[in-house]
Amino acid sequence: MSNTGKRIEGAAEELGGKIKAGIGHAIGNEQMEVEGRATELKGEAKQSAAKAGERAKGAVEEAGGAIKKGIGKLIGNEQMEVEGKAKEMTGEARQKANH
Repeated sequence: MSNTGKRIEGAAEELGGKIKAGIGHAIGNEQMEVEGRATELKGEAKQSAAKAGERAKGAVEEAGGAIKKGIGKLIGNEQMEVEGKAKEMTGEARQKANH
C-alpha cells in the first residue's frame, strides 16, 4: 500500500476511534471509550509513519537532484543541471508537505 493509502487508512481509523470513544463516553461504557481511544491512537500512528516515509523519499529525491544538478554544472550540461534542480525542489516540496 502506498503512503497516501496508509495516510487515508490511518485517518479513517482515527475518526472511527474518535466516534467509538465519544459514543462510549456518552453512554457511560468505559471499555468502549478506551477501545475507541486505542483505535484513534493507532490511526494517528499510521498517519505519522506514512508521513515519515514520504519525508524520507523526499530527502532521497532532494539529495539525488542536488547531485545531478552538481554534475550537470560541472560538465556544463544545462539540461542535466535544470533537471537536477527540478528533482531537488520536488524532494523539498515532498518533505514540507509531510510535516
